[in-house]
Amino acid sequence: QVQLVESGGGLVQAGGSLRLSCAASGRTYTMGWFRQAPGKEREFVATIDWTGGTTNYHGSVRGRFTITRDNAKNSVYLQMNSLKPEDTATYYCAASELTNIATSRIWYNSWGQGTQVTVSS
Repeated sequence: QVQLVESGGGLVQAGGSLRLSCAASGRTYTMGWFRQAPGKEREFVATIDWTGGTTNYHGSVRGRFTITRDNAKNSVYLQMNSLKPEDTATYYCAASELTNIATSRIWYNSWGQGTQVTVSS
């Protein structure tokens, strides 16, 4: 397993943007971003395969969020644009040992501590 550290969360007005970063302690394969709002289940947001060539998104963020990675820096990023109040949650970076994209939590075995994103209306 790798250690993951997220950063970049904060408070932003609706319509604004944030860029989340996740730094890994070593090489990673498929990576994902998940989020959890108070009282709700942790849900999938975005995933990227180890090459960076294949991505997938939850329908609610497709077209607004972009996941990318820099393998030389062992890092993955989530660019979030046109933020909405319903995007408010703690965002978690996760690493999988798979090489293909994965949208389910069961495929991820390393998790960061999370970074809070709050979108005000």
